[in-house]
Amino acid sequence: MIKTIEKMEGLIYLEDGTVFKGKGFGFKGTAVGELVFNTSMTGYQEILTDPSYKGQIITMTYPLIGNYGISEHDNESEGIHAFGLVIKDLCDAPSNSNCIMTLDQWLADQEIPGVYGVDTRQITKKIRKNGTVKCLISTEGISISEAREKCMAGTLRGDWMKEVSVKEKTLLGSTAETDDKPYKVAVLDYGVKRHILKYLRERNCDLTVYPYGTAAEDILADSPDGIFLTNGPGDPEEAVEAIEEIRKLISRSEIPMFGICMGHQLLALALGGRTYKLKYGHRGGNHGVYDKDTKRSCITSQNHGYAVKHESIILKGMEVTHLNLNDGTVEGMEHRDLPIFSVQFHPEASPGPNDSGYLFDKFIGMMKEDSNNA
Repeated sequence: MIKTIEKMEGLIYLEDGTVFKGKGFGFKGTAVGELVFNTSMTGYQEILTDPSYKGQIITMTYPLIGNYGISEHDNESEGIHAFGLVIKDLCDAPSNSNCIMTLDQWLADQEIPGVYGVDTRQITKKIRKNGTVKCLISTEGISISEAREKCMAGTLRGDWMKEVSVKEKTLLGSTAETDDKPYKVAVLDYGVKRHILKYLRERNCDLTVYPYGTAAEDILADSPDGIFLTNGPGDPEEAVEAIEEIRKLISRSEIPMFGICMGHQLLALALGGRTYKLKYGHRGGNHGVYDKDTKRSCITSQNHGYAVKHESIILKGMEVTHLNLNDGTVEGMEHRDLPIFSVQFHPEASPGPNDSGYLFDKFIGMMKEDSNNA
């Protein structure tokens, strides 16, 4: 049953004192996080449940959100990880055969505040000009002075990976319809999306998903054919334990390794490279990337606020394989001597285009070649 949206005040307070007033929806509450924007036209359910958005308040640049409701099939994790949602127009009468509830009902159930009826174009232009900022979002009618006090008292953490990772080792079997022996892949979980696991299982991989900080010795003891470094939230330099274990895995084996997004950044740091915070990040389903190997461009799904310094990895045995067509930042790299590669974007999309799904096949090919040479 679709419920009428409860009438609530919506308030957005930025740390520089800027105030946006609109209407509240979802959960009646207040949250403090990093204000970012996403340019995807669809996929709000996948975006909100992507663990990489932990600690962030998302502004959707597409003006109409909620028009196809919420389904049982589109979550990328167990629930919402973003701290809040800001949109222009909210649809409270979705049209979709898979819809089980409205966006408003879902946010209320997940205890996530949302604000609509604000100028999201103005908010986005402000972020693009000044960079991401600390932000308070509230739907419970607090005063401007109270919002200022709560915003200033709030902190933006960078170590969310420890919270979104699995808490114990988890086994997931291959779903491929084949009699071939499956590849054993060690998934180092920093906040993995479900579609990444789905794509690997469909390619005949038995997955062992390891909690954040699992020792390299324990991973190697399970004799994996490949190692996968997942996406995740926060500042990569905060993941000190993860970086050290990746460094050990690289030094003690020549097992094929593939990293995506946060995994890409942690790999760079483990090899001795550097990362830096982007002014407003790349978040959306329409980012152009140039593949230097194939000499072709593809449209990618992205969600990251940090990037790898080009010169820092070139000196550490890595070659840049992909470049962002908008700002020239590093979007992919590969080791000159070892079977190791990574990309900054999301080849599994969800939401977004599937142009770069071939990278999963590349990882499978590396494991196949490695097994043939064993």
